[in-house]
Amino acid sequence: MRRRARRSLTRHWTLYLLMLVPLVHLAVFKYVPMTNAVIAFKDYNVVKGVWGSQWVGLQNFQAIFDNPVFWQLVKNTFLLSFYAVLAGFPIPIILALALNEIRQGFFKRTVQMVTYAPYFISTVVVVSMTIMILSPKLGLLSHVTGFFGVDKVDLLGDPDYFRHIYVWSDIWQTAGYSAVIYLAALSGVDQSLYEAARVDGASRLQKIWHVDLPSIMPTAVIILVLAVGNIMAVGFEKAFLLQNPLNLSASEIIATYVYKTGLLNADFSQATAIGLLNSVVNLALLVFVNFVAKRLTGSGVWS
Repeated sequence: MRRRARRSLTRHWTLYLLMLVPLVHLAVFKYVPMTNAVIAFKDYNVVKGVWGSQWVGLQNFQAIFDNPVFWQLVKNTFLLSFYAVLAGFPIPIILALALNEIRQGFFKRTVQMVTYAPYFISTVVVVSMTIMILSPKLGLLSHVTGFFGVDKVDLLGDPDYFRHIYVWSDIWQTAGYSAVIYLAALSGVDQSLYEAARVDGASRLQKIWHVDLPSIMPTAVIILVLAVGNIMAVGFEKAFLLQNPLNLSASEIIATYVYKTGLLNADFSQATAIGLLNSVVNLALLVFVNFVAKRLTGSGVWS
């Protein structure tokens, strides 16, 4: 094996050299910083540094569980992420199946471009557009509803609407990009299956149900497992930008709380402990959901 490895390295050294750059980047920026997670078990002092600070054991975690705000953060994070997975998972699949049935090339390309383009818009710009549309005083929606004599509603300031605004703006931004993955899976479907379905007299819906869906199921299961595995890791940027004092009861999630605790209040130990606890929960969810997916469908992220 050593001789084979040496021969492969000599023959393909350029490929290994090319692969070395992302591996070094991954190690330096992903794995090396993980050693600083020890801050969660210390009373971190900037002057003493990570390894010179006093060891306090599980004291920071005890403070987290004793904080009544923490359970509200967990609830907000879970509900927002679960809503995003529940609403956002089937829409790209439906979009990909619909695009796969379109035979007119120009229309298909146009729809793909229109649905795919929002993915390249910055989250900051998307939030700015959302605020401009939903603003109670100057927003487009307020002008339209006012024209019909409907009272203006402050959607951005109402906690009940925060999750809907977050999730559906995110779906608008990412559905087209996610559909590309399923379109790629559909392009690899054996054409003989379609011919057999036509011979059997299957309708278009029957073909989708019995040929297309089973063909993309392994891809869908992997994406679902990864999505559920990150269910407690809702993106910080959009939640923070949509956040205001009026909707704070629904918009304050773990990511925004860690930012405020760690950077604004300079409580690095507490922020690290919350982040570490959140990562452990995500890992446990990923392993559990992958196990369930393997038992039910035979597909998973790993064996």
